[in-house]
Amino acid sequence: MHGSLATNLALLHAVRDGVKGSAEAAVCVPYPYLAQARSVLDGSRVAWGAQDVSEHAQGAWTGEVSGSMLTDFGCRYALVGHSERRSFFGDTDAVVAAKFAAALKVGLTPVLCVGESLAEREAGITGKVVTRQIDAVLANSGVAAFSGAVVAYEPVWAIGTGRTASPQQAQEVHALIRARFERDSAEIAAGLRILYGGSVKANNAAELFGQPDIDGGLIGGASLVAEDFLAICAAA
Repeated sequence: MHGSLATNLALLHAVRDGVKGSAEAAVCVPYPYLAQARSVLDGSRVAWGAQDVSEHAQGAWTGEVSGSMLTDFGCRYALVGHSERRSFFGDTDAVVAAKFAAALKVGLTPVLCVGESLAEREAGITGKVVTRQIDAVLANSGVAAFSGAVVAYEPVWAIGTGRTASPQQAQEVHALIRARFERDSAEIAAGLRILYGGSVKANNAAELFGQPDIDGGLIGGASLVAEDFLAICAAA
């Protein structure tokens, strides 16, 4: 929960004008700033999206924001299942699966976030946790739904802590994720974009993105500094 109209304006302009090369780039902004993002980024190489989406299409759900509302603002992406939504706001695997389906239904590209806590990693159940989170969405939407989706692995213990999974640790989980999809469809698995999110910075992005199953990054704090975010885009 960062930003203001004034600080966003400079950041969005810098990102819009600075993204080069072949990597795809997008920013997912808080709901009040979607109109601003659209105004600055429309017609550029940088897409925009939201940090969450309601599982409900319409109705008496005060405070919720539906997928169709997001598409009214030109959104292409919506994050679903971010660790902070799971941890602080009680988004269960079932709720995340419903949000994923709701995003797809209106033509948004859902970015499904999965990952384990420090306690879960130390208990040796990272694979079990990540697979469970993915399986809930597969059971609800089917593997074909992932032909138009993105998966982001974000180890909760490495978000905003300054700790980063080593490239080898991140690759191990990314390979596990791709292998899970291969069980249902080799074609979907091969084309699936799997991003890494966990304290990605300009000085570690290239090594992380050089791993065979890491296709890009879900960037948190570093995205608030244009120079840092553009350096990560260049690494991608």
